[in-house]
Formats: sequence, structure tokens, C-alpha cells
Amino acid sequence: MPEIIYFSSATGNTARFVARLGLPAARLPMRGDGPMPQPRRPFVLICPTYADGEGRGAVPKSVIRFLNDPMRRKWIRGVIGTGNRNFGRMYGLSARIISEKCAVPVLYKFELAGTDTDIDRVRAGLAEFWGTECLTTA
Repeated sequence: MPEIIYFSSATGNTARFVARLGLPAARLPMRGDGPMPQPRRPFVLICPTYADGEGRGAVPKSVIRFLNDPMRRKWIRGVIGTGNRNFGRMYGLSARIISEKCAVPVLYKFELAGTDTDIDRVRAGLAEFWGTECLTTA
């Protein structure tokens, strides 16, 4: 199965979610200057939002650095957003930004560390998504 690349802050919410998925995954460094994974196959990016009240800073610096490399960016096929619904219109903003800039779909959004339902939906959705991608590419 293709990889998941994800960013998780010190709170670890996204890391806990990814661990519960039980799928192959690589974590981006918390600091933007750490070593980056080098995907060699398609991946889905999971990214929380860290925006101020105006939406600035929504995409973590490590994610920006990762996606600024064309050899890594070429493999992204979708994005899953996470955050806190208390932030209103800023909830999942990083996923929307990445989706627009990389021309990939937002596949799902979940809050904080997600629920069992979120885990089930993401597993099923990724299996369907990757199966569809394999059927439609020649």
C-alpha cells in the first residue's frame, strides 16, 4: 500500500491517529530543518492546521519545506486535514491550501486525534482511493 506522510506537533494528536491506522507511514520533522522522508511512490499527506485568526501559518513550516521539493511533491495524491472545530472557518485550512497548491483532493478531515469512526472511514476511504487510482492510471 502507498505511504502516508504526516506532520504531528508535540501534542501528538496526528501521530496517535496515524499509529491507530496501522498503515505504512513516515513522519515529517517537527522543526523545518530536520531530515525529510524521500517518498519513492504515491502518498497521502496528513496535516493539522496551525493558523492564527487570519489564517496565517496554517501549513506547518516542515510541510512547506517538504512540498517545496518537486521530487517529493510529484508523489502526493491527496491530503487529509486535521485540527480543532473550535477554530471555525480555520478548521482544516491547511488541507484546503495544500489541495489547491498541489492540485490534489482533500480526502477527509478529522478533529484532534480522531475517533474510531474516523479511523474506520479513513482506512476504507484510502483502500477505495488507491484502488480507484490503480484502475484509472495507465
